[in-house]
Amino acid sequence: MNTRATAVCALAIFVLPGTVLAAGAFTKEFPIADCKFETNKFEREDANPYYILQPNRELQYNNFQCVSEGACDEVEELVVTILNKTRKFKLNIDGKMKTVTTRVLQEVETANGELVEISHNYYAQCDDNQDVYYFGEDVDIYEEGKIVAHDGAWLAGKNGAKPGLIFPGGAFLLGARYFQEVAPRVALDKAEHLAMGLTEETPAGRFDDCVFIQETTPLEPGNVSEKTYCPGTGLLFDNDLELTTIIEW
Repeated sequence: MNTRATAVCALAIFVLPGTVLAAGAFTKEFPIADCKFETNKFEREDANPYYILQPNRELQYNNFQCVSEGACDEVEELVVTILNKTRKFKLNIDGKMKTVTTRVLQEVETANGELVEISHNYYAQCDDNQDVYYFGEDVDIYEEGKIVAHDGAWLAGKNGAKPGLIFPGGAFLLGARYFQEVAPRVALDKAEHLAMGLTEETPAGRFDDCVFIQETTPLEPGNVSEKTYCPGTGLLFDNDLELTTIIEW
């Protein structure tokens, strides 16, 4: 477990354009009805700098450093690719049917060289304020090269699931708390902003103005995930995984 978090704010309520985030409580209701979702504009000035949904962008991660220090037992690798694919979701929002086109993000995870999981995640950015919403994921879990389960899969609009906020737009606000997934009994990840203004280094380079987020879920009490994001790059650290390579084509 890393110790990058260096600041925690006191209880307060923060207002972002279109989104209210409160310390002390995790926001679960979001103003999605007011959003004009956009998946076809990818200019960096229009994108959420911490969660870039630019197609044909690949980020590669591994925990080689953790293994070399003897703190990790197995080699883990993760490849995140923003695919040039979309998926439509038709949702009942505030009593009205709304169709949202989401961008597909693929994650491929391996452990000691063996395939563990492939997931396809669905995101869309609110064009008005750069809030990035999470609409669900399809999950394939592998053992010995065969799919054995789909644990954690959920889709907004099915079985009571609703979009969560994966990363707010506007200023990064310490103490902000919000649900990233709103799928009862299946996926209820929630995030808390703990630190900002960090400088970090990985094999991919040196990164400034990074932010630190802690994720928890009531479905797995005591399970804590720590993530660091950097503007213009996105996810830098995911627990012991660190960014090593960025490929854009």
